[in-house]
Amino acid sequence: MAIILVRAASPGLSAADSISHQGTLQCSTLLKTKRPAARRWMPCSLLGLHPWEAGRPSPAVYSSLAVNPAGEAVVSSEQKVYDVVLKQAALLKRQLRTPVLDARPQDMDMPRNGLKEAYDRCGEICEEYAKTFYLGTMLMTEERRRAIWAIYVWCRRTDELVDGPNANYITPTALDRWEKRLEDLFTGRPYDMLDAALSDTISRFPIDIQPFRDMIEGMRSDLRKTRYNNFDELYMYCYYVAGTVGLMSVPVMGIATESKATTESVYSAALALGIANQLTNILRDVGEDARRGRIYLPQDELAQAGLSDEDIFKGVVTNRWRNFMKRQIKRARMFFEEAERGVNELSQASRWPVWASLLLYRQILDEIEANDYNNFTKRAYVGKGKKLLALPVAYGKSLLLPCSLRNGQT
Repeated sequence: MAIILVRAASPGLSAADSISHQGTLQCSTLLKTKRPAARRWMPCSLLGLHPWEAGRPSPAVYSSLAVNPAGEAVVSSEQKVYDVVLKQAALLKRQLRTPVLDARPQDMDMPRNGLKEAYDRCGEICEEYAKTFYLGTMLMTEERRRAIWAIYVWCRRTDELVDGPNANYITPTALDRWEKRLEDLFTGRPYDMLDAALSDTISRFPIDIQPFRDMIEGMRSDLRKTRYNNFDELYMYCYYVAGTVGLMSVPVMGIATESKATTESVYSAALALGIANQLTNILRDVGEDARRGRIYLPQDELAQAGLSDEDIFKGVVTNRWRNFMKRQIKRARMFFEEAERGVNELSQASRWPVWASLLLYRQILDEIEANDYNNFTKRAYVGKGKKLLALPVAYGKSLLLPCSLRNGQT
């Protein structure tokens, strides 16, 4: 399922540390480390269709077509992303039937116990920046736990290229070089110890390169785009920077042997969680993003609510803003609801960290409401006490039968 990535500038691990200001890669021994607005369709859950019922495909695409300003039918972002979901699911099913070829790191001079040290470093980074998620990973098997750490670290490094302390120096050329580096590690030629951990993970699990490439495309979007005309555009952005994480993670976390859900529906739930997380990030960080000249909110929906960019920059909470935020929060919760149906389709040992992340992230929406929708000057966060209370709840949920089995019971 999805790993939580907070898209806000933060100190620490940065892939930019190993990319020069001119965009050339530098060696480092130890790396420090947003569907159209006026929706005319409803998600399957609101129509009473549950993709987790045995033998039924997932109706995850809410519409295959959108309409552009000229009135022409075009393929929607949801359909484009769902095509990726279908591809990933097909790859997983095929590769589970065929042993993964050994493509373990070869071209890097690793010292004795080098891979163990690389994975341990990934674990340290995960523990430092995602404590709750890290705790949940401790219930996984060692191989899965280490693999999730490696994916988390690559995603964090990629994210910090455009959101980290060196973001002002990152160019499209630097991202091109980062993508070439990605291609190298997928063929067993890692650049550094952290790359080596991911390269080894790729050799052990049926992981495809496309979601990783798509995440880099999301970083390119951050370099050239600061506004999103409608939710269709924002949806694609959310897929790039967060939905991709779910697609990366499903092959590692595994699907429960007793699950009757289709592989496609499990991937769709992982995607929904990534979208929900990113929408929550966006709603939490409106003020912070505005101070950087960025507005990750659908422009057409702002206009329909009688709001403009100027209102965002002024940062005054009005009734118009409250009503607008209520609709945005409702949408984010809808994606969380879609994601919930898929968590227990994962292998049991993988469920707790996903449930913990889902429950804690969704509570950020509650905190925005508690702050009277002031996300201009107040940062919504979940306190330590609430986090601790959520952990046993998440564990309890992880023990339930897969939704596909519960729906089949009478």
